[in-house]
Amino acid sequence: MKDGGIMSRREIKVGMLGLGTVGRGVCRLLAENGPLIEQRVGAGVTLKRILVRDALRDRGVVLPTGLLTTNVEDILSDPEIEVVIEVMGGTGPALTYVLAALRSGRSVVTANKDMVSAHGRELFQAAEEGGADILFEASVAGGIPIITPLKESLAANRILSLHGIINGTTNYILTRMTKEGLDLAEALAEAQKAGYAEADPAADVEGLDAARKLAILASIAFNTRILPQDVSVEGIMSVTAEDIGYARELNYTVKLLAIARETVQGIDVRVHPAFVPSGHPLASVSGVFNAVFVLSDAAGESMFFGRGAGEMPTASAVVADVMDAVRHLLYRAPGLFGCTCFETKPLKPPGLVETRFYLRLQVADRPGVLASIAQIFGDNEVSLAQVVQKQVGDLAELVVVTHRVREAGLRQALATIGCLPVVRKIASVIRVEGEDY
Repeated sequence: MKDGGIMSRREIKVGMLGLGTVGRGVCRLLAENGPLIEQRVGAGVTLKRILVRDALRDRGVVLPTGLLTTNVEDILSDPEIEVVIEVMGGTGPALTYVLAALRSGRSVVTANKDMVSAHGRELFQAAEEGGADILFEASVAGGIPIITPLKESLAANRILSLHGIINGTTNYILTRMTKEGLDLAEALAEAQKAGYAEADPAADVEGLDAARKLAILASIAFNTRILPQDVSVEGIMSVTAEDIGYARELNYTVKLLAIARETVQGIDVRVHPAFVPSGHPLASVSGVFNAVFVLSDAAGESMFFGRGAGEMPTASAVVADVMDAVRHLLYRAPGLFGCTCFETKPLKPPGLVETRFYLRLQVADRPGVLASIAQIFGDNEVSLAQVVQKQVGDLAELVVVTHRVREAGLRQALATIGCLPVVRKIASVIRVEGEDY
């Protein structure tokens, strides 16, 4: 499979596992930009076989006769196929097929965030065994280049932090709530109608999709293995139209942020809603767009922005990885993009995280209530930066923005405050991020 050099190798045969939305985009891109791709890599790139469940189903794309197969061995056992694209998704058969391809010396390009985030170690070990590449730019932020810049363009830097909007569904929902005054249920229904949210949107709105992507980015950025279960996660289901309104009033925008930073206590990795200053670059990222804001010691601030999902943006990232894999084959240098997790760093306990908070409390409208609450905050070393009081029916609504505080102290204060008879409800607790740049 690896005989010959660049002059004798003019066509690279590729197999693809899956032909859904992204797979169709890959077919179209290879067909439409084939001559350009050949010029740029020094070889033709040809799809030889595509694995599907049903070879007779109309998939909305014109394909040569005999290209589709329902037998994975037509790809894994074909000596002509040197690169395998995986766009099946999931961690069942896809993982089995990818590991087999890598161990046999075939480079693999995947868009599968679930597989890469949970099984990265196995994938890199299999790639090393087979002397092959495992490339996965499309697994995070669709068509936005972020994994390759972290591995290459910023490789001379020490990454200090990442702040990202890396789930388009939740960003669309929060944008609609902000711009149209919708509540979350209305905005979610719109997202589902527009095809941005699944019928079961749990992975998106509960923050799990963003956590998987963040685990991949943080592993690369900090050279240590971060798994999805290492990420502290909160979704957007508790964000209300009232919170969106207060954010606007206080000159913030609400975003679901994925945050990773290296601290002296360990790697801090979390996904949660956050108030972001309206002047911060991430505040203007709207709709289904994604963005990742990177702070590094030498390059300083960098931001990567674009479409985080969709047929052609994701296909763009997949085919670019295929082109890299082909270059490595031509120059007899597969395995160039090996595992970057060469350190073992501790995780920072969530209770030690320090940030500012926005709080919304509904309390009895009577003298002394604010003073008693402020006393409890003070006893737990929670300093208040802003306090707004408004009438809501026969109750008073207190909106509080704290100074930087350790999360454990804030939670202890709220536990005590929640037991006060004058406190009817702690309605919202949302972190404030992005003010230290």
